[in-house]
Amino acid sequence: MLSAILTVILQAATGATIGKMGAAIGAGLAAIGAGIGIGRIGASAMEAIARQPEASGDIRSNMIVSAALIEGVAFFAVIICALVIFV
Repeated sequence: MLSAILTVILQAATGATIGKMGAAIGAGLAAIGAGIGIGRIGASAMEAIARQPEASGDIRSNMIVSAALIEGVAFFAVIICALVIFV
């Protein structure tokens, strides 16, 4: 059933439409991946702070830097996908 639906979509879509659909899916996957990554960082940081409360300042600052780096990569991915869609 799924292959029949995909066949109909591919026959109805032109090359530009498939590229835009792929870019939209890529932007969604980048946002989902960033959300999962930042969530795991937060969970790991909370576990680490629970184990060593005296190191909470260092753990928190490392968590913020890591989350910012993940957010930056996700932002670049979404911008690239937006450029594919609109240009």
